[in-house]
Amino acid sequence: MIRTSAGLLMYRIKGDVLEVLLAHPGGPFFEHKDEGAWTIPKGEPEPGEDLFATAQREFKEETGIRPHGTFTPLRPIQQKGGKIVHAWAFEGDCDPSEIQSNLCEIEWPRKSGHTIEFPEIDRAAFFDLATARKKIKARQDALIDELAELLKRT
Repeated sequence: MIRTSAGLLMYRIKGDVLEVLLAHPGGPFFEHKDEGAWTIPKGEPEPGEDLFATAQREFKEETGIRPHGTFTPLRPIQQKGGKIVHAWAFEGDCDPSEIQSNLCEIEWPRKSGHTIEFPEIDRAAFFDLATARKKIKARQDALIDELAELLKRT
């Protein structure tokens, strides 16, 4: 079965520069990873949950920000692992240093029987398009490209 997730791509125009908000996953797997590790805030739907509702819920859970405004659907993308990501773009602004993410729990180290708890998103930041394309996970850059095309930016 193909896994699906849904998320939101927040953007702002600062001066004449289009910037997008990306989130860095928390936890031990991503602790020392930067380029190619960032993502849009997203997650998997609950059984029967509408994908747009999932995107809004996940954004709120992972950032602490209740998204609002006009949401523009973007073409779904397929990540390297096969997961299909549905996304919507919206204009907004926030102070990324104030983001408060929900917590996750995993067994760590693996097969140790010990669990650790950590924020699902350990930090977030706004990036210009060139930097965002380097930071974001492979194939999610198509979401940034589509947004730039829609807004007639490069």
